[in-house]
Amino acid sequence: MLLPDKVAIINGGATGMGRSTAIKFAEEGCSSVIADINETDGKKTAEEASKKGRECIFVNCDITDLAQIKDCVDQTVKKFGTVDILVGCAGGVPKSGLVKPSQRIERPKRGIQHTDEKFWDIMMDLNLKGHVFFCKEVSPYMIKQKYGKIVLISSLGVFSPPSSAAEYHSAKAAILGLVYNLAFELAPHNINVNAVLPGPIKTPFYDPMMVNMSEKEKEARFTEMGKSVPLQRIGLPEDIANTVLFFASDMSSYISGETLIVGGGKPLPVYREMV
Repeated sequence: MLLPDKVAIINGGATGMGRSTAIKFAEEGCSSVIADINETDGKKTAEEASKKGRECIFVNCDITDLAQIKDCVDQTVKKFGTVDILVGCAGGVPKSGLVKPSQRIERPKRGIQHTDEKFWDIMMDLNLKGHVFFCKEVSPYMIKQKYGKIVLISSLGVFSPPSSAAEYHSAKAAILGLVYNLAFELAPHNINVNAVLPGPIKTPFYDPMMVNMSEKEKEARFTEMGKSVPLQRIGLPEDIANTVLFFASDMSSYISGETLIVGGGKPLPVYREMV
């Protein structure tokens, strides 16, 4: 096993990439805490992961609420004694079920000239601020034990935006700045900090964009998205979970401050596109 007797917090772990990561971690000997506002799916994921042989619990946690973040970390330490790994999967867009009802607002028209302050602030809270404070809360335990792994999910859209979404992509770009800084700051304490940048991955992230589609239409849309990828398929949550496992395990013990694109070959380097 790659994570024997380790303890992880996976925020945004109820569905998608976080769910697959929780199950993968359990298979590798890791106990986990699913931190999410989606109680129904969060408890299902915790139950499924627990069947793999390691205990996994659900903690209701809104990543935009700093008090809930602290409480989640406190509950983790009370239950398991420490926290070895933090995986930051939580995020989304304010129209989706990934956020609490009070934040489900319509996004303004695309384009910087239509940027709305309230929408901007919510996007930053969802996709950046909460991760900063999760790192703040777990770092004292990792520093004390001279061991820790922090893996944050950014987005390929930072470098290769599929559409205009300055609010979302700016927040995800800031995740990279956070990773670079923390990798430098925490390295003397034997704490590795890295980022994963997913390309198109088949997760509930796309639900708000496909709300009026039938299941057949959704599958056709995912198939079409896959055609834009050199490997000619849409990515799966397991593709991200495997990468997160690499960064969370000692296979990557000499890697920190890395930002790894997991996009099926997308984007290809410019020189290859010109050939």
